[in-house]
Amino acid sequence: MTLSFKIIATYMMFLFTLNVNAQNRINELSNQNFDHGWKFSLNADDKAIEPNFDDSGWEDLVLPHDWSVQFPIAQDNPSAGAGGYFKNGLGWYRKTFQVPQELENKKVSIHFGGVYMNAEVFVNGRSVGIQPYGYSPFYFDISEYLKFGKQNVITVKIDNSEEINSRWFSGSGIYRHVTIQVNNPLHFETNGTAVTTSEIQKDKASVNISTSIINESKSIQEYKVTASVETEEGTFKSELATKNAPGEIRKGTLALELLNPKLWSPDSPNLYTLKLSIKNAEGKTIDEVEETFGIRTIDYNSKDGFVLNGKSILLNGGNMHHDNGALGAAAFDRAEIRKVQLLKDAGFNSVRTSHNVPSEAFLKACDSIGLLVIDEAFDGWRTEKNTYDYARFFDIWYKKDIQTMVARDRNHPSIVMWSIGNEIIERKDPEAVKTAQLLKDAVLELDRTRPVTSAMTTWDNDWEIFDPLFAVHDIGGYNYQLHHAEADHARVPERVMVQTESYPRDAFFCWDMSQKHEYIIGDYVWTAMDYLGESGIGRTYIAGEEPDGEHWSADHFPWHGAYCGDIDLIGWRKPISHYRDMLWNNSEKIYMAVKQPNPEGKQIKETMWSVWPTWPSWTWPEYVGKAITVEVYTKFPEVKLFLNEELLAEQQVSRETEFKASFDVNYQPGVLVAKAYENDVLKESTVLQTAKAVDQIKLTAENNSLKANAQDLAYIQVELQDENGILNPTDDQLLEFTVEGPAEIIATDNANLKDTTAYPSHSRKTWNGRALVILRSTSEKGDIQLKVSNKNKLSSTIKIKSI
Repeated sequence: MTLSFKIIATYMMFLFTLNVNAQNRINELSNQNFDHGWKFSLNADDKAIEPNFDDSGWEDLVLPHDWSVQFPIAQDNPSAGAGGYFKNGLGWYRKTFQVPQELENKKVSIHFGGVYMNAEVFVNGRSVGIQPYGYSPFYFDISEYLKFGKQNVITVKIDNSEEINSRWFSGSGIYRHVTIQVNNPLHFETNGTAVTTSEIQKDKASVNISTSIINESKSIQEYKVTASVETEEGTFKSELATKNAPGEIRKGTLALELLNPKLWSPDSPNLYTLKLSIKNAEGKTIDEVEETFGIRTIDYNSKDGFVLNGKSILLNGGNMHHDNGALGAAAFDRAEIRKVQLLKDAGFNSVRTSHNVPSEAFLKACDSIGLLVIDEAFDGWRTEKNTYDYARFFDIWYKKDIQTMVARDRNHPSIVMWSIGNEIIERKDPEAVKTAQLLKDAVLELDRTRPVTSAMTTWDNDWEIFDPLFAVHDIGGYNYQLHHAEADHARVPERVMVQTESYPRDAFFCWDMSQKHEYIIGDYVWTAMDYLGESGIGRTYIAGEEPDGEHWSADHFPWHGAYCGDIDLIGWRKPISHYRDMLWNNSEKIYMAVKQPNPEGKQIKETMWSVWPTWPSWTWPEYVGKAITVEVYTKFPEVKLFLNEELLAEQQVSRETEFKASFDVNYQPGVLVAKAYENDVLKESTVLQTAKAVDQIKLTAENNSLKANAQDLAYIQVELQDENGILNPTDDQLLEFTVEGPAEIIATDNANLKDTTAYPSHSRKTWNGRALVILRSTSEKGDIQLKVSNKNKLSSTIKIKSI
């Protein structure tokens, strides 16, 4: 991606703004976006840390950035199937920036949301620190390395060349936001403020604030801390007067009582903003921070289950890896918000951040949209799962990394559990119990308001031996082991259980178990969405056309991702998603789909994480006169199926049938209708209609405007439709995409994880009649037009605005 003059202008404006802030707001906190104006290279060496290094030939870009997804998917890439066959390697980023002279007596720090992996940061040729773990946010005080009133150079070296280091696609680079923070010597410590609520009643709630203030000056500082929250009932304030010795970090506590509080929940994600300020002895404000929080209570026990705001609820959850499909690991705000909204729309009320610290943008979206979160730190501890994974760093870095997660995330009301690990290899070793206690203690040092869990599993007979390890946890995380729940409850009746991973096809069993037993508080399917890497998990295949076995048993290229999600990589909900939503929420009154038939003389094979390929389509031209299976999902007790107005069959539906009706039908084109009845009264119906030849390309924008900030995204869904607007999934076509106006095409996709077309490509073949185009804004406002066309001169355009 080449940086246009528009983005350069934005960068120059950023520098000008920094100067103005330094001159006109010298005593105020300055927290500046630092994403613009970076350069990137995969072909540099250690000379790149030198301030005078010539980087004029490097690529210009705006963060966030993942270089792995920019390259072709190739079978010989050393990331192999685990990493999705993407290119990783060693990369360099550089940025030149002016630091005003007026900041010389300030504390300047640089903050990274996430860099994968083995990052080392240099300022003006000097190393300021390292961060091995690619998912932890981190920051460095760079004050002593800066040249005030002059040009400065920051260089970031990122080494993702030692492979394999992850069991899934990790991405490479500075894939989350970067900010510069400017403070006075007396200031709030980064992530040093914790907000908790207590004594919550209908008419009032207590807000408890613990904050850390650091004095990096050479003299005693006397000051006053003020906390305030504005609500519809008024502004509520609290003050604390204190002082700090030079070099001292002082913790202070304040309390507010809010009247008529609005509680936070997935159904009503009400949020408040806490404003904190430090005023010196003269009454001048010298530092300010804001923290968003929610007011809610959580509890859990084996009799009532999981209790939110006094009400027992089930956690209807899904696991999520951190990638954003065609964008790779790049954590654009719009992509993270979209991901959360897709989950919420699919009926999930909770997500597990498997198996690493998520982006802050993702958690903010969970707060505002209403999604409960299990915030997870690690995939492993001391024993490696891959040669170059986190086990190398665990003993030195575990406490810093897990406490970084807790300190940054503890004020998010969406987070209801901390997870300290997943399927730890050494789980049968007694030392694992001690390690779990160390990790839990590290969490409790910073937050005692949430339970601690981790995910346990085994595929042998040694299950009861994990009781001591389970005992360390507040809630027992079960991966694929819910069949042990009843016996475990009889043996350890106080244990609270959550299935932290389940097979997609076990939707009914998991729902049924959670319904029957209060001590089972919910289920998290693997996975909520498809993801890159762990190639071939969830696949189905034609026997003899691909290697047999699970994803770990062979090289399954061109598979380069996981097809076990309820939602695919372009955001389309598979039929299993509608079935699960119907079980959990009764929101799908009736849904109909068709099981893909076995090809003539061939057999479809499934794998452990798959479900049979099923499609909401009545367009099967190769199967005229042949039997195909129609499934109908509903909680109404009777279903009747009609083809071309003729009643074919009727079935009773109940819990015993897992709320499914299944019909074998000799396929004929036309209109297929399923009708649901209760006491002979028609309640709901749904229709599938055979598509004619492709006559149009339908474009639908998920959002109709973009922010002109060179970071916002527009998602455009593409469908091949007949003259009546019916999707035709049988005539996939190669499409060309062009854009005019202040935006660029940064990715295309079709959700086919066997299509190895590079994601930045401006042409892509549809899959089952669908594709996706992702546009990225520039820094200029104006009208944007996307055109899509095929070789048959069929085309379509859509307009959106950059504002």
